[in-house]
Amino acid sequence: MEITAIPGAREMFSLDPEVIQLNHGSYGAVPVEVQERQSELRAEMERAPDRFFARLPARLAVARERVAAFLNSSGNSSGAAFVANATEGVAVALESVPLAAGDEILYTDHGYAAVERALRRRAGESGARLVRVALGDDPVAAVLGGVTARTRLAVLDHVSSAGARLLPVARLAGELAARDVVSVVDGAHAPGMLPVDLDAVNADFWVGNLHKWAFAPRPAALLHVAPHWRGRVRPLVVSYGDGFPDAVEFQGTRDYTALLAAPYGLDLLERLGLDRVRAHNTALAAYGQRVVAESLHEAGLCADAPQATGHPGVPMRVVRLASGLGTTKAEADALCAEILDRLGCQIKVEPVGLLRLSAQIYNTREDYDRLAAGLPDVLRTRRALLRTI
Repeated sequence: MEITAIPGAREMFSLDPEVIQLNHGSYGAVPVEVQERQSELRAEMERAPDRFFARLPARLAVARERVAAFLNSSGNSSGAAFVANATEGVAVALESVPLAAGDEILYTDHGYAAVERALRRRAGESGARLVRVALGDDPVAAVLGGVTARTRLAVLDHVSSAGARLLPVARLAGELAARDVVSVVDGAHAPGMLPVDLDAVNADFWVGNLHKWAFAPRPAALLHVAPHWRGRVRPLVVSYGDGFPDAVEFQGTRDYTALLAAPYGLDLLERLGLDRVRAHNTALAAYGQRVVAESLHEAGLCADAPQATGHPGVPMRVVRLASGLGTTKAEADALCAEILDRLGCQIKVEPVGLLRLSAQIYNTREDYDRLAAGLPDVLRTRRALLRTI
């Protein structure tokens, strides 16, 4: 497997040199030059706050246009709004779609935990019923098999957080539309990671984070809304903005500098070469998954075969740990903390026994080799501790 390093990539970030960062998928990492641009914007805001906020709507529209074009949205600035993150974008969609007692909200077993919480609250408020489907080997059949005459809304992941699973969201959105079901796509990981084409996806609502794989400061995300929903969008907070996108986007004295700086992250990605970055990250994630799975499989601490695979173009991979390891949030958090303390590696363990590895341009093969070499001893320690509890 060929992995072509990008010269100087590590120096583009201000990451702690004492920590091997293998969890880019959770919070991203902001390149130094983008941090500097955000600092300039904050300084500008503090020099003349009135002038900064008076000019803000027009500047947000320009930034939004750039991001929307990057994601291939022909609606550009009129069809999208900046939000803080994907969870907020999904919440706006849930607030905007009328639901009544007896309606059904479909979601999957790969959904994000915070989104599932929002679904439970919306169902409780409206009297709608939640329908959770297991994706299995055929996600299209699983999702469509869960649709009934009462299904009003379906919430899907573009790339799932826990399992790093890529779903055929364009096909699913089309199939759901044919069944008169509103589609909400949580694309938290998609911008920057994948060549997103929002016109082709054609979901009713799609939201993606810019601060994960698109090198934007936190928090920054884009909510894209289909034309027939834009006049019905309900903002979570009523402020001075009128209509979509202003009513969603403008919330008074928030710090908007992350949003204004987001295009500079896209500029850096394009200078580095999108295909080059994606090829590097995908190949490196596959390497990391393989060496870690091999090490754990040999030690009897892995439920996956060493040749376990991922999804094309997704620079996150998962390794299923042996039974009993990392299966609760408390145990998953404790395991992550011990791996960081003993090995100096920052990883993510989803509380279903999945160890998730990310790859970004600042990573190397040696990062995953180090984790693979030390992880069996850490897991043996955790297993012995759990048996005494």
